[in-house]
Amino acid sequence: MSSQTDDTSPNGRAARPRGWLRATVVTSLALAFVVAAMGFVGFISQLRGVETDPPHQADGIVVLTGGSSRVSDAMELLAAGYGKRLLISGVHPTNEASDISRSLPDSQKLMHCCVDLDRSAVNTRSNAAETRRWVRERGFKSLIVVTSNYHMPRAIVELSHAMPDVTLIPFAVVGDKWRDEPWWTSGATFRLLLSEYAKYVAAEVRVRLADVGLDLTSDLGEPAAVPRRPTTALAN
Repeated sequence: MSSQTDDTSPNGRAARPRGWLRATVVTSLALAFVVAAMGFVGFISQLRGVETDPPHQADGIVVLTGGSSRVSDAMELLAAGYGKRLLISGVHPTNEASDISRSLPDSQKLMHCCVDLDRSAVNTRSNAAETRRWVRERGFKSLIVVTSNYHMPRAIVELSHAMPDVTLIPFAVVGDKWRDEPWWTSGATFRLLLSEYAKYVAAEVRVRLADVGLDLTSDLGEPAAVPRRPTTALAN
């Protein structure tokens, strides 16, 4: 009697499907990894490494809080005449305009005449909803968007979905850490980019599904119930 398992035996027949399934799973995972890696490279290629002035003026300016120097850069654009008014979106409900004025003493006059605060938004999606309301109230047709370079792709996805009839002009804020060292040499920056890439992909998928009538989420204006600690808009 042969000691080898006959391929026609029950054990031999069961081994072949298991081997095929294992190979299929491994191949699928490898393919998914390659696609994700290529997508991440494409995402990184969108990120600007230097700050450049907007190519032209717009009706308004919106800054999404959440990163250092975003608000101060937006105020500089407003002072330079790049927009008629500025919306600071994502300000903590306990903060007042005076809190920001103390952080930006040279901009107190602009704060009183030309700046609006949005205290409702708690994430990028609700930033887009509140910005849409502000733009419609003002009758604006063009908007300079100020946020960090790594956050800009997702912000544009959300804002363009909320306001397809408004021209968006990105102004990407580049942090000191981004300038000082390559992103791939910093574990913290690499993790931040991976997290932002995942959120960007999720936003793209949700928006594309919504465009074909498959809105699997609640209304755009509904903010997520995410607690936030008190902080000034400039320090976000």
